[in-house]
Amino acid sequence: MAVKIRLRRLGAKKAPFYRIVVADSRYPRDGRFIEEIGSYDPMTNPATVVIDAEKAKKWIANGAQPTETVRDLLKKNEVI
Repeated sequence: MAVKIRLRRLGAKKAPFYRIVVADSRYPRDGRFIEEIGSYDPMTNPATVVIDAEKAKKWIANGAQPTETVRDLLKKNEVI
């Protein structure tokens, strides 16, 4: 089972809001997930990012691979 840390899109049309979730890579983008570890709102200026650093570090230590976008968000928040 390949586990990914990725974004799950919520919000209205042209007003996205994302949750940062840990999910099996075989599930659809907005489908089932294992755990929610944060949120990302690109519509605010500057963009709002809330991440539970402990949970993110735990999942990365257990082998979860963040997507490119999530990796950038984690680096900006100094989680990795």
